[in-house]
Amino acid sequence: MTTPTATAPSTAPALPAARGPLSSAVVRALHGEALPADLDVAGADPLGADLQLALYICYELHYRGFDGVDDDLEWDPALLGLRRRLEEAFLAALRALVPGGGDVAAEIEPLLVEHVDAPGVSRHLRRRGELWQFREYIALRSLYHLKEADPQAWVIPRLEGEAKAALVSVEHDEYGAGRGERMHARLFADMMLELGLTDRYGAYVGVAPAPVIAEVNFMSLCGLRRSLRGALVGQFAVVELTSSPGSDRLVRAAERLGCGPATVAFYAEHVEADAVHEQVVRHGIIAPLVAGDPEMATAVVFGMQAANLLDERLSAHVLASWERGRSALVGPLEDAA
Repeated sequence: MTTPTATAPSTAPALPAARGPLSSAVVRALHGEALPADLDVAGADPLGADLQLALYICYELHYRGFDGVDDDLEWDPALLGLRRRLEEAFLAALRALVPGGGDVAAEIEPLLVEHVDAPGVSRHLRRRGELWQFREYIALRSLYHLKEADPQAWVIPRLEGEAKAALVSVEHDEYGAGRGERMHARLFADMMLELGLTDRYGAYVGVAPAPVIAEVNFMSLCGLRRSLRGALVGQFAVVELTSSPGSDRLVRAAERLGCGPATVAFYAEHVEADAVHEQVVRHGIIAPLVAGDPEMATAVVFGMQAANLLDERLSAHVLASWERGRSALVGPLEDAA
């Protein structure tokens, strides 16, 4: 397997190809055209590829931007107005699909129990997954992991006291505890190179199905809205509470498939770190946040339920595709690289 040459992490990605009228309008707007006044957001599938890609592109203006796109478009009033309409459609769909409630402990409890026969991508890869499937999974996860912890960082100035300090301690670990080469995003990039994938930021969004784009968008949505700070904490809790056993399965999958040390190292790092983070998130972030503002419980529960829903949708799509012997991507992996 040929290993691509590492690229500079600061290189802005290319704009992805549009997948419908909404994403097409956003792409054209970033090239200098005016946004149409009659864009039909209400008629679009709120979880579909077109709306989710349009929203993803809007969010990426707040991260690394795009090659050849003016950085000042991050605050373009027309794009911000469209983004809000896209967000409202996305949020309405999520709220209609989850039960809601305010019992945080009841949401956390099932996440702490491992169900041996439960379906899931990491279980499939651990038991019988093939190398091509493992590589696809890594390409899909690159949409988040190449900016790991960045969406959650938006919430830091929106918290206070113990909850804020505890979240910063977790983020400190995610960013390599002060060592650039130990940043989790860098470890993930090293794994991609070892697996013959490109480590270019945003390289695989063009072949990513709607469920993975929606999962990443939900993090950005909650991080960028102060009113959803509790939901962002809930989303982060789901990741940290479930990551350690899932990462252990992926370590075993990588070893079974004969992957190299960088692949094993990324997931081994998460087995140990996230076992600690689980306790910090539960007792250091959620507990004081809800104690200080009981109304935050409803937001935290929504974040947890929505995160679980989006993860289940992605898992179902990936496993259904693989069971049919098909790629879970919407285009060839090699084309994206």
